[in-house]
Amino acid sequence: MREWEDPEPSGETYRRVLYIDTDLTEVDNRGGVFEECTFRGVRFNASTHTDAAFVNCTFVRCSLFDTTFTGCKLVGSFFDDCTYNLLKVSGGDWSFTGLPGADLRGAEFNGVKLREADLTGIRAEKAVLRDVDLSGASLQRADFAKADLRGSDLSTLDPLTVGLRDARIDLTQAMVVATALGLDVRP
Repeated sequence: MREWEDPEPSGETYRRVLYIDTDLTEVDNRGGVFEECTFRGVRFNASTHTDAAFVNCTFVRCSLFDTTFTGCKLVGSFFDDCTYNLLKVSGGDWSFTGLPGADLRGAEFNGVKLREADLTGIRAEKAVLRDVDLSGASLQRADFAKADLRGSDLSTLDPLTVGLRDARIDLTQAMVVATALGLDVRP
């Protein structure tokens, strides 16, 4: 276990470090790298992370209130019982990330790779998931009611197991959903 001593993680690399009840509120992380680290009860509130990496990390009961990730790599990371109010993610690679059951209501993901991510049972009502690569993602029991999904890859979405009421999709996605329902789409 290690207390947060660095006023700014920018450009630093941390491997296999355990952070417990650490306050990272308003931290500006530019290019910091965390590999196989565990964050338990950590407050990331109002922090910004740009071109940073959290690879194969575990986040347990963390607060990501108003946290911004821009161009970050979170490949293979797992989130358990975290809060995501006002979370903003722009670009970056979150492939193979585990967010099962996450309450992502109102969160924003734009241009993010979430390939083969575990999004089983997420609550993403009114969330923005624009131009997100969801290929191979587990989406069973996900709720996307009133979410903006335009431009995202919905090829693995089963409309019979996912909530889509009033979700915003584009014409190409409408064809994917109709085909998944077994409809014969013709011009």
